[in-house]
Parts: sequence; structure tokens; C-alpha cells
Amino acid sequence: MSDSTSNQGIPDPEGDANIIDTEYEIGQDNIETSVGPFSLDIHNPVFLVSGLAIVAFVFLTLAFQTEVGPVFDAMRKWLTSNLDWFFIISGNIFVLVCLALIVTPLGNVRIGGKDADPDYTYFGWFAMLFAAGMGIGLMFFGVLEPVYHMAFSEPIGVPKPFDAEGNLIPENVAAAKAVGMAATIFHWGLHPWAIYAVVALALALFSFNKGLPLTMRSVFYPIFGERTWGWPGHIVDILAVFATLFGLATSLGFGAQQANAGLNFVFGIPVGNTAQIVLIIGITAIALISVLRGLDGGVKVLSEINMLIAALLLVFVIFAGPTAQLASDFVSNLSAYARDIVPLSMPFGREDDGFRQGWTSFYWAWWISWSPFVGMFIARVSRGRTVREFVVCVLIIPTIVSVIWMTAFGGTAIEQVLAKGADSQVHQYVIASYSPELSLFGMLADLPMASITSFIAIILVIVFFVTSSDSGSLVIDTITAGGKVDAPVSQRVFWCTFEGLVAIALLLGGGLGALQAMAVSTGFPFTIVLLLSCYTIIKGLMDEPR
Repeated sequence: MSDSTSNQGIPDPEGDANIIDTEYEIGQDNIETSVGPFSLDIHNPVFLVSGLAIVAFVFLTLAFQTEVGPVFDAMRKWLTSNLDWFFIISGNIFVLVCLALIVTPLGNVRIGGKDADPDYTYFGWFAMLFAAGMGIGLMFFGVLEPVYHMAFSEPIGVPKPFDAEGNLIPENVAAAKAVGMAATIFHWGLHPWAIYAVVALALALFSFNKGLPLTMRSVFYPIFGERTWGWPGHIVDILAVFATLFGLATSLGFGAQQANAGLNFVFGIPVGNTAQIVLIIGITAIALISVLRGLDGGVKVLSEINMLIAALLLVFVIFAGPTAQLASDFVSNLSAYARDIVPLSMPFGREDDGFRQGWTSFYWAWWISWSPFVGMFIARVSRGRTVREFVVCVLIIPTIVSVIWMTAFGGTAIEQVLAKGADSQVHQYVIASYSPELSLFGMLADLPMASITSFIAIILVIVFFVTSSDSGSLVIDTITAGGKVDAPVSQRVFWCTFEGLVAIALLLGGGLGALQAMAVSTGFPFTIVLLLSCYTIIKGLMDEPR
């Protein structure tokens, strides 16, 4: 922790505005050592427990690939089937807390103090938070999910647009299309960004305003008091490391599968574990270079490049696709989302177990497992914003961008399916054979310059892959160094390397199911952490000058 924060007092956990005279020295239980070019500055129990556990996990998963696959699959099914109500209710709570912060006087509090200035421009800030928060997911699911939900109409019982023989039923198309887009936006709109906003705001508030280390344990000072620096805090940080690492591994697995599918689609490179492992190794190596360059020289630059490429691809799809229809669909999709968000958010009383358990509860657990990573990353780049400005930008603006993206990619794909039926490649990859990693390339294949845009899409997936890996390494390193943002580079290299190894181990030990299982498993305990964070945010904001 820098000198500017280490001498500030710690707020009284009993809830009044008094300041405790004692100070917390962040280095008090760190190990600092240097051996040649390698140096360590670690928060002893957190780094050792989480590091050794991850090393053991990788070793055992690779050693027993055949045995662990069924275990991962059973674990994922049990959690999403039995705890779907818990994930859905928790997601609703996070949205309501964020909306309340926008409209109440608590939104006037400035992150970093009343005189703090923003560290980044809006463009740089938004590019980093959006690339970290949604990148690979939008590429993987942007075409798949709208078409899937429209075709099978699971969410709220709308009649299917196709009969048993695959023939179009015209009178069912409009309703199926609307609910398909509403269900997709539901998974990529307010709820996931509310999860990120809760973690990011909690970390930013207790670090920049209260002078505590930038780590998850600091959020719990109002609850644990001085015990925050003991094992209660260690456990919170260890959970954050596990959640972040496995959440990232899930996304890296999705990205490797999609990049492999794209390379096969464009260049004929075989699809399989070997190609995906080579991709993970190569992209992890690129991420290591970005990690060595740091936040401004690596992550920020890559994020802005990412945003530019993504914007160009988005503009191309809008103008090469059914432009007028997409413009009309944007408004109708927002309307459908607003109309259906309440029934889609209900944890009970609907006979759509496949949608609620297979999609929503997995998504919420995935977002929650990502939240320490994305939340801490957003917190690090958000000093100087008011709480209201922060929540609006983190919650509302990315939701609108997600609607634009899903409308363009999903809407274009839906129109292709409706116009060409089984002759469209999207129909083949989503409805007929269900090859989700090829859905994006199937949509691009029916537009002009398919080879060029497909290659650009592969590059975009890879760059999203890199930004997730390098920024995730910085976050995990910060947690395991007790909140320090300038820990030795060798530690960042360790975590970046093991992110790739965990993704490889899970791909070999069960494929996509194993990736999903670990995201859900780490997301469950961390949901409890987030619910408690809602309380500490409000408590902390009430003591701040507004």
C-alpha cells in the first residue's frame, strides 16, 4: 500500500464515524525475499494456501483425467439444479442495491475522497472495464444464445417458431424472437454488471476512501474488525483467488474452443485438444508480455485495441446485415427486456428448468466467480468517480452496449435462420447439430467478405483472451500480496502461467463441463461474500462526506 493510504485511520466497525487511532501495516505478515532475478512479496497464508492448492489441482486433474470428468459433471448438475433459486435471488438483490445507490444521496460520495480526480479518460476507463468484463463471452454467445432461445423458446413458455419437421410457423415467429432476445439480454444486462459493480465499489470504497489494502478482506472490516487481518480475512482472500482463477479458466476454455473452431473454419486447422492447448500456451505467452508491461503499458493498450476491433466488427455486421430491421429490433429488444425481466428473474413458479438451471444459474455463478477479478480491476481504474457516476457507467452503459451487440449479431443470425431455414449455416450450428463454438462463424459466412471478417473475429477472440489473462494475473497477484499493486513481476508470471495450466487441465479433464463445474463451484461460496458486501458498502458509504 502506498504512503498516501497507509497512514489513514480505519473506520470503527461498530458503525459510528469515529476513527481508530491504530494503523494497519500491510507488510506485517508478508514474506519479502529476493533470489537473483526472482523476488517475492507475498501475503503469507493466502499465497501459500492458494498457490499450493492450485498446483495440486493441476497435477491431480492431469494425472487422473478419466476419473475426474464424471465428478466435475455431477458437481455442476447438482449445484445448478439444487441451488438455482439461491443464485437467482442473489442476482436480484445485487441489481436492487445498485439501483438504490443511483437514486439515493449515497450516490454523491466520490471514490478516493471529495477532491479526487479520475485517473483515466472515459474512453480508456470504459475500454478496460468492458474488455475485462464481457469480452470472450460476447464473442462466444452473441450469435448462439439469441438463436437458441428463439428456436426452442424455453424461458417463459412462448410457442416454438418451428414445427416437428422444422417448418416455420409464421404466427409464432414474432413472440419467439422477442422472448429469445429478452432472455439473452437478461443474461448479459443489468444482473451481471450489478454483480461486478458490487465488488468493484466495495473494493474501491474501502481502499481509496478508508485507506485499507486493495483486497477482498478489507471489505469485511465493518463485520470482522481487527480479525479481518487474521484467518477470517485470509479465508475471504483465498476464496477470491479460487473464484477468480476458475472463473478465468472457464472463459479461457471458451476462447480456446472458439479460436480453434474459427481457425478450422477459415484455414482447416484440425479441431481438438492439441490445437486448443497450443492456443492456450501461445496466448498465455502473449499475456505474459502484457503482464510484464504493467497496467498502463500492457492491459490498457490491449483493451483499447480490443474495443476498436470490436467496434469495427460490430459496425460491419450492422451495415452488412439487415440494417433497417436491426434498428427497429434494438428498440423492440429493449422493450421486450423491460417487459420480461421480472418473470425471467423469478426463481420459482416457472416450468422451464432447462433455462433456469442450465443457463441462468450457471451464468450467475460464472459472473460471481469472475467478480473478484473484474471488480478489483474496475476498482483500480475508477478512482475519482462519484458512486452515482460509477454505478451508472458500470451498470447501465455496458448493458446498452450489450443490447446493441446482441441485437446486431443475434438479430442478424435470427434473420438468416428465418430467411434461409435449414440452408443457413447458423441453423446448422445452433439448431440442427449444436456446435456453439461455430455459431459466430456461421453467421459471418452468410455475409460479404466472410473469410476476412472470420479472421478478424479470431483475432478479436485471441485479444480478448489475452486481456482477460493479463488483467486477471494482476488482480490475483494483488490479492495474494495483501493488497499491494506493485508486487514483484515474478509473482504475476506465476499466476499468469497457472491460469493457462488450469484451463488446460480442465479441458483435458472433462472439457466444457469441467470448466463450467469449477466456475459454479467457486461461485457458490463467493455469492455469500457478495451478499455480505452489500451490507458493508451501505455501512461504509453512510460514514462518508457527500
